[in-house]
Amino acid sequence: MISFVRVDDRIIHGQVVTRWSKEYPCDGIIAVNDKAATTPVLKKSFQASTDKKVFVWTMQHFLDVQEKVLKSKKQYFLITKNPIDMKKILVDNKFVPSNVKRIIIGPCNDRPGATKLGNNQSITQEEADALEAITQAGYEVEFALVKESSIGTWDKFRSKFGY
Repeated sequence: MISFVRVDDRIIHGQVVTRWSKEYPCDGIIAVNDKAATTPVLKKSFQASTDKKVFVWTMQHFLDVQEKVLKSKKQYFLITKNPIDMKKILVDNKFVPSNVKRIIIGPCNDRPGATKLGNNQSITQEEADALEAITQAGYEVEFALVKESSIGTWDKFRSKFGY
């Protein structure tokens, strides 16, 4: 089962492992990212970042085993590197992560074409479109590097992107 859903451009790092796993039950982490899953050194570094079980999967592999994940008695974090991949999972493939209705958006680096929302939280129009679709599918999207530093939900920022 899924206990926590996050988008984080660093995928797995200290905040996920130490901070968020204290807030939400976690037996392991499922990271869905094609590049990380097919780059052995990246995959190994993510797996070495915690003593929890870490799976680094391609999008296709996740979609192939999603029912097994939902039926598991273990509680997993589901993490993607960007909102577009999370939209593919939640909206396009209609994956319903147990009782999770809040999607946490963590670090999204400043880059050309991105709109800065807060410290280390910038998104492009394409990512905004994905967040809008996730929201329209019934999820609440919150921007928070860590729980106590939330800068707000998607409703606060959506007008910057024409919604």
